[in-house]
Amino acid sequence: MAKYFPDFTRAGEITIRQLLTHTSGYEDYAPQDYLIPEWTKPITSSELVNTWAKKPLNFDPGTRWQYSNTGYVVAAMIAEMVSGQSLVAFLRARIFDPLKMASAGDCDQRSPADATPYTRYAFGPPRVVGREANGWYNGAGELCMSAPDLAKWDIAFLQHKLLSPRSYEQFTREVDLKDGNHTHYALGLGASDLRGMPMFKHGGEVSGFLAVNEVFPTRRGAVIVLSNADGVNLTDPLADSVAQLVFLPEQRPESKADTEKVRAILAGLQKGKIDSELFTDNARDYFQKALPDFASSLSALGALKSVTFVNESLRGGMIHRGYRAQFEKKSVRLNIYVLPDGRFEQLMVTE
Repeated sequence: MAKYFPDFTRAGEITIRQLLTHTSGYEDYAPQDYLIPEWTKPITSSELVNTWAKKPLNFDPGTRWQYSNTGYVVAAMIAEMVSGQSLVAFLRARIFDPLKMASAGDCDQRSPADATPYTRYAFGPPRVVGREANGWYNGAGELCMSAPDLAKWDIAFLQHKLLSPRSYEQFTREVDLKDGNHTHYALGLGASDLRGMPMFKHGGEVSGFLAVNEVFPTRRGAVIVLSNADGVNLTDPLADSVAQLVFLPEQRPESKADTEKVRAILAGLQKGKIDSELFTDNARDYFQKALPDFASSLSALGALKSVTFVNESLRGGMIHRGYRAQFEKKSVRLNIYVLPDGRFEQLMVTE
């Protein structure tokens, strides 16, 4: 990186790959999830990086992963120096125009047709919120587009249309830290899985807007969710639910009746009671010995607030279900096996 910005902190030790994988150590200039006063004043990229990329590093390059918008502004400026174009103009010529992504452009260019941005304070009603002034997100969240146009990029990505095989491999390969630990992050892509399906994913957030893009290479499909409200945890859960319905239709969705049954059993266990007809002989034998400890330890946790379904799989001819139970004083996990006839072979509570 020193070739382009030799006066930045420890520039000779930091690579462009580290900028793109959030392992450079540069402190993030925009970690807040709400609009702060500073962001309402216009700024240039040079002003921004000359402040934030000259601070002491948060950690030695390559030793930790920490999301940093600062690194992406620096990377955008390098791309502009090399190409001789603004980043958006470069992307338009190389990606947006070839893919006919007509709506893709710079968020700084406001339009009366833009959706109104909203936020919420705690559980209050939606409130109209301001937007960041120009210059705050060059290379780090400045792109705006419709969901159909973002889908065109996803299709090209899945079909390997725009990148060479080597570039695609570099783009999607998870980076490891110097000690060998994983980051679950590639070049601007989260690299993980959803219920066993490989997934490349990234979210986006500016004041009043949220976005998430989930791409599933083995299913040759993607899910996009855009929202003009930043105070609700909507985009990720909705995207995950849609992906499961579309790509894993064989996996049964949560049964509210089953969850309520588990909740009722757990409430009974706090009192040292079970309905024996709900359990197999093995489970009844287990609880004959375990009920006193269940009653004393669970009653000490206070009122049972909620039981939440986590996952489901098959094992040993039974349905294995995981739940999370929130008591007044503690959250616990439930590890459950259910026979095809509905009886419980196992219901264990763990830390």
